[in-house]
Amino acid sequence: MGFSARDVVPFTLARANLSELADEVKAGAEKIITKDGERYVALIDAERLEYYHRLERECIHLLLVEDARRGLADIAAGRTHGADAAIAQLQRRRAQAHSASTSGTSPKKQRG
Repeated sequence: MGFSARDVVPFTLARANLSELADEVKAGAEKIITKDGERYVALIDAERLEYYHRLERECIHLLLVEDARRGLADIAAGRTHGADAAIAQLQRRRAQAHSASTSGTSPKKQRG
């Protein structure tokens, strides 16, 4: 949805005309309230806001499903590591980085 100049309202004008702006928003408009010439907040219908929140949750769910799909593909392809081995490897890398930072040398790359 595009915005017209009529949809952009300075904060002081919005404060003075909030009831009228709310009626316009309830009828389908969206308003951008500006402060010091910059976008500040938006005024939108509460039902539309809830719709936007539902869309956001659905997007998050789709991303989680995609992550799960990739994880299952990794398992099927054998691209997995046991948790204990992965934690041990991280601890070794941390210890190497710590000892290198205290001795002034760079840690060796370790293959795991």
